[in-house]
Amino acid sequence: MKDELELLREELELALGGLDSSQTQLRPAATPDKWSIQQIVGHLLRTYAATEKAMEARILKGLPTKAKVTPMQWAAQCLVLGVGYFPSGRIAPEIVCAPLGEEAAPAGILINQLGLALSAMNRKLAAAEALFGSRHRAVNHMALGPLNFAQWSKFHLTHGRHHIKQIVAIRRQHGV
Repeated sequence: MKDELELLREELELALGGLDSSQTQLRPAATPDKWSIQQIVGHLLRTYAATEKAMEARILKGLPTKAKVTPMQWAAQCLVLGVGYFPSGRIAPEIVCAPLGEEAAPAGILINQLGLALSAMNRKLAAAEALFGSRHRAVNHMALGPLNFAQWSKFHLTHGRHHIKQIVAIRRQHGV
């Protein structure tokens, strides 16, 4: 059975495959102020880097978070991690928004960047899991609260699939 991050990498590769650098700049037809395909990828890359950084911070402290799951976070975890539903319309925190004005890149480069980032994040998740144990809710997510390492992987799969749907919709709207 494939792990969730490998599955995510494959699904992203399928969603992006074959796009040239002009096609990665396409945006939703009805809402051109929304992110381009490349900006969606940039956002995903930043979420992977933020997770990697959060894991590293916990590893350096040598202690798991003391935060407890609130009732609101528990409900959100049930939706996102249990059901696999990622609510639309949330504004991404600035720290994980893709910068404007990046040089246009073809899908091959974006897929390579995603693969490298997912591998790096997976290594950091594994290192933190080795230190704290697989079941411990060791590292806090800014919206979902403290998560264990399987939950972190599930979060990224659900979040990634949310954005894959956006990429596929943009491609369909533009016939690419």
